[in-house]
Amino acid sequence: MNRKTFALLIAVLTLTVGIVFAKLALPRIQHKQPPDRTAGSPGSDYRLSGPYTHENLTIFLIHDPDQPSVKPFVPLQEALERKTAMVHETSEVNELYIENVSQPEEVLVQAGDIVKGGEQDRVLAVDLIVPARSGKMPIAAFCVEEGRWQQRGQERASHFGSSYDMATTKDLKIATKQAQSQSQVWKGVGEAQSKLSQSVDSDVRSPASRSSLQLALENKKVQESTAAYVAKLSSIVEGKSDVIGYVFAINDKISSADLYYSNGLFRKFWPKLLKTTAIEAVAERPLNEKSATVSAEAIKAFFAGAERGEESTSNVTERTQMIKRESEKSLFFETRDLAQKGIWVHRSYLAK
Repeated sequence: MNRKTFALLIAVLTLTVGIVFAKLALPRIQHKQPPDRTAGSPGSDYRLSGPYTHENLTIFLIHDPDQPSVKPFVPLQEALERKTAMVHETSEVNELYIENVSQPEEVLVQAGDIVKGGEQDRVLAVDLIVPARSGKMPIAAFCVEEGRWQQRGQERASHFGSSYDMATTKDLKIATKQAQSQSQVWKGVGEAQSKLSQSVDSDVRSPASRSSLQLALENKKVQESTAAYVAKLSSIVEGKSDVIGYVFAINDKISSADLYYSNGLFRKFWPKLLKTTAIEAVAERPLNEKSATVSAEAIKAFFAGAERGEESTSNVTERTQMIKRESEKSLFFETRDLAQKGIWVHRSYLAK
């Protein structure tokens, strides 16, 4: 190789190496991807709208795009109404069986769902994805009707016929979802009944079963008081196709929030959620002291604090995974679907 050819070769190699290093030094173009919902996008990034207020209840709506390509779920209440799901009595206080008999549909149970009937009313203790043709699956539960252990009226003792209500009051939610203590659940039931009785100026305990939370929630005066909140606030979601959840404050203090993977699923749960929220607001009347109005910034700080809590993970079933984070002032629960790459389907925030 002569000197001229060697010099040309060195020049080509130098140019090639220079181009490679120049490319490495340039910032790489980042293609925008959907949020990584398995890891959990921060709640502080959600867009909020509101406030929407009636008496002592303030609601903010939470906006975010739907997650792509996620299978739809049917709420437990809807499945029971259509008789595509059944909740069976086991004669064990803290365990029931749930069965999805539908061929195509999958059911989403929420911790806090109350099932009425059986040998005593229960509150379900965990979120659970119930696949189509599931067979009987065990699900943890707590009694919300201390004392009864037999058929009530025309109800069937072998199974539960409806799930129209949820655990109401913040303390009862914490007892069910966090403490998971039967004694604390009973205490929460008693306190809820007492607060409601005081609020509506009438004993809400039913003669048919004075310990039943469900029958107390069905009390005529409780229903009338609740209806005023529902009438005022039920329409706030209309015309908003990107609402996936809500957060609420009672007496200007943040209570809890629920979010879902899509606007469609949130709308399915909305009537039940709003009713439960309204009952909690009724239970906390009258407002004896006024504090600073809750702001969007305070809510985002509440989300961020809950998400920074100490994390623990448990698999409820092979399909349903629960992520829990606990901090000094709040609790965060995230339900993930392991059959869909661990994508989250329900998030719940609770102030302590």
